[in-house]
Amino acid sequence: MQIEGFILTIIIGYLLGSIPTGFLLARARGVDIRTVGSGNIGATNVLRAIGRPAGVLVLLADFLKGWLAAAVVAECFAYWLGSASDAQTREWFAICGGLSAILGHNYTCWLYFRGGKGIATSAGVLLALVPWALLAVFCVWVVVFALSRYVSLASISASVALPFAAWATKASLAVILVTAGMAALAVGKHGPNIKRLLHGTEHRLGSKKLPGQNLPGRTA
Repeated sequence: MQIEGFILTIIIGYLLGSIPTGFLLARARGVDIRTVGSGNIGATNVLRAIGRPAGVLVLLADFLKGWLAAAVVAECFAYWLGSASDAQTREWFAICGGLSAILGHNYTCWLYFRGGKGIATSAGVLLALVPWALLAVFCVWVVVFALSRYVSLASISASVALPFAAWATKASLAVILVTAGMAALAVGKHGPNIKRLLHGTEHRLGSKKLPGQNLPGRTA
């Protein structure tokens, strides 16, 4: 029965994470977010293309997807299976639900398995798994962004710091390994941003023009 619970947690977590909130909100405004700016469906590109309110709404929605999958969905199945009092089993339910939501966001089945970078969704998962580590990497994000004005560089820096923050806050070995995997996935999804950073063509938030903006056919 427990195996079925884990399978259902993974499926529901993926479907929850796969909701392409940025794409749907932009489409409601008559914009295909995949063809403007960086082509990414995440909050940063929505903010640049449509405006701050839309970007903040997508950020919160993507964050909520991760938290719901790792906290609410996982907790419900743990309770249903009578494992609510077993901390280790509950943790594994949260890991399965959270990772599935991140993969759903990054590789959504509704957009031919192309999605966002998973930073906001990962943050929601971390709130459920390791809230103190999330606070630590959020501080890293804020400092790097304040110094550079690069959202991508701040996200990459926070991702690299994540497993160390999990270790420093005395997370379990399983969670430390999972956060290392989350960090690797996030950095890998920032491959194009890393290339632009190295070439000096990456967009700084607040600058007037995004390199390559409004180029037809740009995809995530």
